[in-house]
Amino acid sequence: MRRSYVVLAVLPLLSFSCKIPVQVTPPTADAPPKLVALTGASVLVGVGDIAVCGTKAASQTAQLMDSLLQADSAAKVNDAAFTLGDNAYPSGSATDYSVCWGPTWGDSARRIMKVLHPSPGNHEYNTQGATPYLQYFGSKAGSSKKGYYSYNVGDWHIISLNSEIAVDPAFSAQDRQAQLDWLKQDLQSNKKLCTMAYWHNPRFSTGWHGSDVSLQPLWQILYDGNADLILSGHDHDYERFRPQTPAGVLDSVRGITEMVVGTGGGDLRGFRSTPAPNSIVRIEGHYGVLKLTLGKEEWRAAFIEVGGRVWDPSGGKCH
Repeated sequence: MRRSYVVLAVLPLLSFSCKIPVQVTPPTADAPPKLVALTGASVLVGVGDIAVCGTKAASQTAQLMDSLLQADSAAKVNDAAFTLGDNAYPSGSATDYSVCWGPTWGDSARRIMKVLHPSPGNHEYNTQGATPYLQYFGSKAGSSKKGYYSYNVGDWHIISLNSEIAVDPAFSAQDRQAQLDWLKQDLQSNKKLCTMAYWHNPRFSTGWHGSDVSLQPLWQILYDGNADLILSGHDHDYERFRPQTPAGVLDSVRGITEMVVGTGGGDLRGFRSTPAPNSIVRIEGHYGVLKLTLGKEEWRAAFIEVGGRVWDPSGGKCH
């Protein structure tokens, strides 16, 4: 049986007046990188909060993404990449995508762009209608041009949603209902056993922005549809939660596992002094990406830090 190790690390909080212990799980001799592997599975790799001009972090995460995808590409034709929003800072403008995103994640020589499935964040909507985002990614951003769509990776059904529709009052009630109705229909049409969804703003978070109840209707539909995983960014840290209901109640039978991975290149931030309920692992101060290995009836995951170190290997069975 693998032993569990926990380190309490005290790191600076950019917007808070005190320092707090943060629970992290470092790599150990009996928790090797092979724990993220799953025979016959597809690999999905990604992160949110990415390209900032004048910094090197986005280039580092892009290189890491490429190395993880290229390592699997010969055997796994279904491998894919994703973003969790806030792809190009500060405003998701055409210039931001050209100058900040383009030389890093957008380099056409990288495997990332060949297999990428993006989602928008609030910074995309700093430019009216997120038009540069929609134009830059074209059909990759969804044929509806509304920023939500779905696709399949191996044995999994994957859903990319637009959380700005849920949290931004500039969107109408009709816009919000349209996304909810689309999600219900998409899940009803889904024939896969395993389902994952992702978007920018987290429903649950101990980070700087914190939890957002506006996402509960999306969570409810996914919970009713037996979804297994939900990924978000927005908070510039890594956090994993125990399986829970849309209301945040621990549920080991049908609960959804949420991971917040906002460590793609934006300025890193710390955590609040009181952990959100069911938060199990929190890592701050490290750039990196999430590697998911998606099998026929189960999944494995790990946070891969820039430089290749493996943190928080985890996994679970599909509902």
